[in-house]
Amino acid sequence: MTLHGFILLGLALFSLGLVAVLSRRNLIAVLIGVELMMNAASLNFMAFNRYVVKDPAIGQVFVLIIIGLAAAEVAIFLSIILRLYRLRRDIDVEHLTGLKG
Repeated sequence: MTLHGFILLGLALFSLGLVAVLSRRNLIAVLIGVELMMNAASLNFMAFNRYVVKDPAIGQVFVLIIIGLAAAEVAIFLSIILRLYRLRRDIDVEHLTGLKG
C-alpha cells in the first residue's frame, strides 16, 4: 500500500467518525466517532512516518501520545456519561441540553 492509499484510508476513517459525531444522538456513539477520528490521525502519522520522515521514532512518539490521550479521553468521557445516566436516566444528546450544576 502506498502513501496515497493510507491517506485515503485515513480520510475514510475520519469521515466515518465525523458523521458519527454529527449525526448520532447517543453519547456512546459520539465517543466511538471521536475514537475513529483519533485513529485516523494516528494512521496518517504512521503513514507519513514510513514514507516521508527519515527517523522512524518521530511518528511513533506522536502515535503513542495520541493513544495515551485517547485512553484518558475515554476514561473521562465514560465517567461523565455514567454520572449523567445516574442523574437523568438517559444519555440522549437531545435531552441533555440543560446541564445545570
